[in-house]
Amino acid sequence: MTKPQLPPHNSSPVQACPVQHGSPIATDGPRVALYSEEYAADPQRAYREMRRRYGSLAPVELAPGVPATLVIGYHAAIRILNDPEHFPADSRTWQQDIPGDCPVRPMLEWRPAMIRNDGAVHARYRQAIVAGIDEIDMFALHATVEQIAVPLINTFCQDGSADLIHQYAFPLSFAVVNAMLGCPPEIGQRAAMGMAAMFEGVDADKGHAMFTGAMFDLVKLKRAEPSSDIVSGLCQHPAGLDDGEMAHQVLCLYGAGIEPQQNLIVNTLRLMLTDDRFGSGILGGSLSTRDALDEVLYTDPPLSNYCVSFPKQPILIDGVWLPAHQPVIISMSGCNNDPAINSGTYIDNRAHLAWSLGPHACPAKSVSYLIAQDAIDQLLDALPEMRLAVAPQELAWRPGPFHRALTALPVAFPESPPLNIFSGNPGGLSTP
Repeated sequence: MTKPQLPPHNSSPVQACPVQHGSPIATDGPRVALYSEEYAADPQRAYREMRRRYGSLAPVELAPGVPATLVIGYHAAIRILNDPEHFPADSRTWQQDIPGDCPVRPMLEWRPAMIRNDGAVHARYRQAIVAGIDEIDMFALHATVEQIAVPLINTFCQDGSADLIHQYAFPLSFAVVNAMLGCPPEIGQRAAMGMAAMFEGVDADKGHAMFTGAMFDLVKLKRAEPSSDIVSGLCQHPAGLDDGEMAHQVLCLYGAGIEPQQNLIVNTLRLMLTDDRFGSGILGGSLSTRDALDEVLYTDPPLSNYCVSFPKQPILIDGVWLPAHQPVIISMSGCNNDPAINSGTYIDNRAHLAWSLGPHACPAKSVSYLIAQDAIDQLLDALPEMRLAVAPQELAWRPGPFHRALTALPVAFPESPPLNIFSGNPGGLSTP
């Protein structure tokens, strides 16, 4: 049997490649809209249906008219994530045909940062980022989370109710990232607003411009006034990053440190408030916060679909031809829940893909774990009788192809007096 000939680099893979029925390469069939409210409401049902119809690789749209392949098979994802030669992160050819106002372009376009490069260029950027992260004092970070969490809790603990996204998880994630990066509030606020627009895909181009501008301002500030923070360390790293490279490294740190961190905190709180294994109303739970975090990272990760690559030529995987220069998106959520590997056991099971793997694996997972666990424990220690204020099925999810994010997490609890922080108190919490 002769080997099929691949088309020339610039030819149309749709016409020139053999196509399996249901292949993502076929443009005339239906694609699953990852930006729809229906998908956001129940992605696991969508993954099951995609798996039934297409197997491990499903044809999707990231935005109207923006096709991609979604990888929902765990073993296919492992192969792709460990093969940057055939699945590179560089999106420059793809974006030539994508308009500037496309809602997903800011999340996928090329930038001089480790997320969109491979090989020696990627290694140079990653070494600088890892060096900055390695300088984080985890004991000091624990204290920072506490110092941020307690005043936030004090803003609503006497009310008997709160929305844990807007009143707690978002401002906490925002403030912790600003503290680690040494970012003043005004620049940080612009960064947060721009990043939210990019994840939502609403006015994403304007959000991207706002975000990028804030990052350049932060780099300029840290070059002029260095201090003990990640951005100052990046400025002084032997990699010798210029201002543009610096701004994009910091942009990626912000992107990972606010929206996904907020969603990890919120999705874990949702699990703990709705699952009796973690306690009826939190009290008496048999499983820990760390157990809940591990389960959420496995079953409902805060970044559902990402780890994007752009094959430079058509490539055959699992019997399906993938076209050149079209996004291949790893569904961390879909792959983690692949029946081929999901045993239903999540305690001490970290085989999930929530942190990705291979050369582009997240370098800050220990930091993220600490922030999320401390944020949740501070809240539940302060308000142990907290309960969900609506029926679980009434919670609404924000549409978007990448994140797994609630619109709100309303809770109720007995009205409680404000908390004080006393130095030397290991728990850090006390009532007047």
